[in-house]
Amino acid sequence: MEISICIVSKNRKSALQYSLNRIAGSIDKQKHEVLIFLDGCEDDSKTLLEEFPNFQWYESSRSLGASPARRVLFAAAKGKYIIGFDDDAHPLQTDFIDKTELVFTENPQVGVLTFEEIKGLYPDDQAALKHHVSNQKYLCNSFVGCGFAIRREVYNATAGFPEWMDIYGEEGCLSIQTLALGYDILYTSEISVNHRVDKQQRKDGGGNVFRFERQLCNMALYFLVFYPAHLLPKKWCKLLWHNFKKYAIKNPQYFASYLKGLARFILKFSTVLSFRKPVSQATIKKINALPHPKYG
Repeated sequence: MEISICIVSKNRKSALQYSLNRIAGSIDKQKHEVLIFLDGCEDDSKTLLEEFPNFQWYESSRSLGASPARRVLFAAAKGKYIIGFDDDAHPLQTDFIDKTELVFTENPQVGVLTFEEIKGLYPDDQAALKHHVSNQKYLCNSFVGCGFAIRREVYNATAGFPEWMDIYGEEGCLSIQTLALGYDILYTSEISVNHRVDKQQRKDGGGNVFRFERQLCNMALYFLVFYPAHLLPKKWCKLLWHNFKKYAIKNPQYFASYLKGLARFILKFSTVLSFRKPVSQATIKKINALPHPKYG
């Protein structure tokens, strides 16, 4: 098996259906596999099993979170390379698989590719591609979860997506492990994804506040697991102060979310401490020296 495509979905049947239709037209069933995890779906997403019977379906009656669900899929994936998409993101190039394999072949030191993200609701792919920026390629310190690829041998050499994190931040955990192994993360705009996000709807629905809470907690836990002990007080203080003065102090919703995120961190501290595996100082310096990938 050359390529495994992994997608986690929760209660977004129409978005998932659209993405799968786009992917289905670009794969060779003899060489490529598609794995989908339905994460505690309460809608009728399960009916898609009949529409896409050649894909591999996994499900949980209760929501595990994106990171544990990805962990299941990536453990089952058999491809030499594993491509991950969000359920509301699809590739804009029909030959995205060939392009992915070529970039990996030409760059043997690269462990992860992060694709160009074009975020927004567009009437068609041509409209989305008007926002494409060609010939963008550079090493970075993390990858974008809506569209990326990783060598399976590299993923298997890491601890994988964290089981101690639910959603928002799992990419950073895999990124720091990849860099610690001596591999690079490459941003490339040769492969683009349309991340079909309605930004205003997400804001109105409280999605940004929920994300803030999870990211605050998960970033604090990320430092606990991967950073040397002498750096932890400084990193935690900086994290908490930055989010307090920029968000919590200015908005009652964010203030409440800030307290919830802090409480989650305290409650999960002892459990997550058992996963602690700090990286070297050299890896920390490398992360700080590299740029973040471009977000849509």
